[in-house]
Amino acid sequence: MTARTLNLDALRSFVAIHETGSFRLAAARVNLSPSAVSLQIGKLEEMLGHRLLDRNARRVALTEQGERLLLQARSILALSDETMAMFRTPMLEGRLTLAAPHDLGVSLVPALLRRVAERYPRVHVDVRLGDSGSVLDSFVGGQSNVVLFNDVGPPAIASRRLRSEPLAWVMARGGRAHAEPVLPLATAEQGCAWRDAALSALGASGRRYRVAYSSDTAMGQMAALRADLAVAALPMSLAQGDLVAVPVADGLPELPMTEIRIAHDDAAVARAVAAMAQEQAESAAPMPRAG
Repeated sequence: MTARTLNLDALRSFVAIHETGSFRLAAARVNLSPSAVSLQIGKLEEMLGHRLLDRNARRVALTEQGERLLLQARSILALSDETMAMFRTPMLEGRLTLAAPHDLGVSLVPALLRRVAERYPRVHVDVRLGDSGSVLDSFVGGQSNVVLFNDVGPPAIASRRLRSEPLAWVMARGGRAHAEPVLPLATAEQGCAWRDAALSALGASGRRYRVAYSSDTAMGQMAALRADLAVAALPMSLAQGDLVAVPVADGLPELPMTEIRIAHDDAAVARAVAAMAQEQAESAAPMPRAG
């Protein structure tokens, strides 16, 4: 029996439908007619033997099998784009500026730079770390070519999600800060998506709080937590060892998911680096889930 292969154009249309929420907008993105995109999806569903999309009058949603395909499709397309970039510009070279908040500069950027250096030795990356607001401003203002950032809710700029995980209320193991009548918080300065999510949730719930400790890095906030000076809204993956999630019984309001996102200026070098970041994210261990 002859093995069948997935059509990259169909996968690209499938991802576009998920990201835009409609066949019409997806068709505009991939430069096809809505009927051509619909035909692509029909053939893709026939090949895989599963319905991938639930269609209704307002929005198109992924089925369970569609969710399974989405991760694979993004990985395949990222690898395809990266490979094409390699052969279109065999000696890819140049210089770009990558902007990122301090935390991603520690947790994600070093491994990405190693990958870039190994695959594109003639590409030079200048890194600029700062608070979340300043790194986004640098990209919007044209001072950086690639930007990595954390976001909650609708993305601040057109970008692609790399990873996501729940935000959680985090405290010192055995600590008492969470039991104070006026909740002491450790947060970043204004412009941080995690800070905004925490203050919005507390404000909506009516829980009294005070900002007891300010630091633009998660490491700084975690130091305050370990000293039992405050609690903080941080990614669930940081609640380990001497830090734990605040018990649900304490009644702190639910927090949203946080996403690591990437945007680039569409230059060839920037596209190649962004594709490598996507590849790195897809190959990493899954983030923890709430519950």
